[in-house]
Amino acid sequence: MKNKKVIIVDDTLREGMQFRGLVFSLAQRLAILDFQERLCVDICKAGYPPAHAGEADIVRTLFLHTKEDNYKIRIAAMGRATRKDAGLLLNAQVNELHFHVHIKNDTGQKKLDQILSDLLKTFDFVRKQRPNARISIAMLDIGRSESRILDQCVSFLNDQKIDMISLPDTSGMMAPNQVFEKIHSLSSKTADTKISIHCHNDMGMASANSVMGIIAGGRVLELSALGIGERNGIADLYTTAKMLQDQGFDIRLNTDDIKTFYDYYKYVDAIVYEQTHERMLTINTPVFGDSVKTHVAGTHAGGEYGISSEEQFFLSILCGRGLVQKYLDREKIIYDEKKLKNITSMIKSQSLILGRRLKKSEIRIIADSFI
Repeated sequence: MKNKKVIIVDDTLREGMQFRGLVFSLAQRLAILDFQERLCVDICKAGYPPAHAGEADIVRTLFLHTKEDNYKIRIAAMGRATRKDAGLLLNAQVNELHFHVHIKNDTGQKKLDQILSDLLKTFDFVRKQRPNARISIAMLDIGRSESRILDQCVSFLNDQKIDMISLPDTSGMMAPNQVFEKIHSLSSKTADTKISIHCHNDMGMASANSVMGIIAGGRVLELSALGIGERNGIADLYTTAKMLQDQGFDIRLNTDDIKTFYDYYKYVDAIVYEQTHERMLTINTPVFGDSVKTHVAGTHAGGEYGISSEEQFFLSILCGRGLVQKYLDREKIIYDEKKLKNITSMIKSQSLILGRRLKKSEIRIIADSFI
């Protein structure tokens, strides 16, 4: 699958509105859309028009905004796979219509045939109303759905030339190997129809599962800023896409523009903090958190990690001479380089006695004592 084109769907707006009751204003959605355009996101999943007339108006406004400003990003709207919801999505003027349907495992063949027949009527309605529409359908959820149902649905949708089949791990309970096996099997049943990967993070595996889903044959990836989404969220936009780019996949998302990404994440985090009084962008956030450039063990200090403006060194019993020297040089503490071994030994001993890392003033005293 190397060098295969992967389409990125940024789900921040739709999934974000399912995170702890968060509500994005029109101004906030426009700002988020602008970030996505600058970062070369392929598709923005902008909202859920069937929820409310006001929601439909906002989605329409976002779509018109992309047209007026000649944006390359495409606006998608989501709804149930019914003719009624299809009409609402079409009224929002979007050309990307993302539907979802849930089929229970106890569904008999007769009922399943009826569901698929109804889906076909919805698709025909959309195509007659808007011939250039791109249709995506999400089958919920691959971690719990029986293989007989998934296999039949994927084959049917492929025959109908549906643009995308989203196969989400909605419950977030799958492991990377399970996602790979499931997607690899189902991707063999599709030709021009692209399989979209959408993984939830209930077990902390969303990004890993998303990577494995693409390696297994997925061609579309649904992600969000900071992994924001329902319950514990979905796969993170930056880290997941970057991991696949580094493995040779053709992804338009500009992960080299780390400053815009950081501003994007800070903007979303500020909205979350305003409404929930909790932070998503923390010291432990991969790549963007401050902890990624803090070092205690000297063997790690030679690498390049994250985007923190400067590294931080903490000297404790685990420090080595190299790390001590970097610390002394950075803090402009005068020391006798010939006594570096002794200084290091004293720092380690004091750390053990005090049961903590040493403060700058304490390290300065130790360095002075060997001059």
